[in-house]
Amino acid sequence: MKLIQSRDNPFFKELLKLAGSARQRGKENLTLLDGAHLLMAYLDSGGQPQHILLNAAALRDEEIAALLKRIGDVPVTQLDDKLFAELSELKTPTGILALIALPQQDAAVAQSRFALLLEDIQDPGNLGSILRSAAAAGCDAVFLSGGCADAWSPKVLRAAMGGHFVLRIYEQQDLPDVARSFCEQPLRGLPANQSAAALLATSLEATHSLYDCDLRGNVAFLIGNEGAGLSADLLDMATRQITIPMPGRIESLNVAAATAICLFEAVRQRQ
Repeated sequence: MKLIQSRDNPFFKELLKLAGSARQRGKENLTLLDGAHLLMAYLDSGGQPQHILLNAAALRDEEIAALLKRIGDVPVTQLDDKLFAELSELKTPTGILALIALPQQDAAVAQSRFALLLEDIQDPGNLGSILRSAAAAGCDAVFLSGGCADAWSPKVLRAAMGGHFVLRIYEQQDLPDVARSFCEQPLRGLPANQSAAALLATSLEATHSLYDCDLRGNVAFLIGNEGAGLSADLLDMATRQITIPMPGRIESLNVAAATAICLFEAVRQRQ
């Protein structure tokens, strides 16, 4: 096992760039998973890391030892504790980081039956929570506009808790084009001239309740920016604009909470 103790080490410098730069992650098609839970979820999905990074405490951790047995001949490097802490954003680092390749997806809207279209979701915690809910609800694809936070940043990965590895995630998408393609799909088992997929936009000004919508067919939810909501172009493309009834005395819901409610109403109806 190699030991790195200097900040001047070239490999450490590359890791530091990956940890802090979305551009670098996109350029190298690599990112870092922080913690045993994320690595376990990645391995369970069939993924294989390119490199494992440990701190001193990890060498005495039974859970990490079990994970190391699963990864076979993947290179393992121990980092000085201070260097490791620079790569981890956690106040108390878990002791293990994994360098992984970003999945390369071909945007295939025609394969989507239950999808999310996210426009300019900028908070990494919100985006990660949305991806976690989408994975739990059984969504098959999530399409992100160019204004969304980096889906593969350490903060989003942690918030999603492994959701990335069971979803098809498409970044830098032209959402109007995705929406048009989705709406042109026929419902499963029906000819194209009989029924179309439903594209539902969440809006505080909408008059249609979420709970009055039939969500059993091909459905995509349009979710907008935390402050500005959806753009006028996307709102106009929606099959229906919907609202979540809120009898309590509060103005609005957090975007991640609202998305989860929509997704699991669809799950309820589909069961």
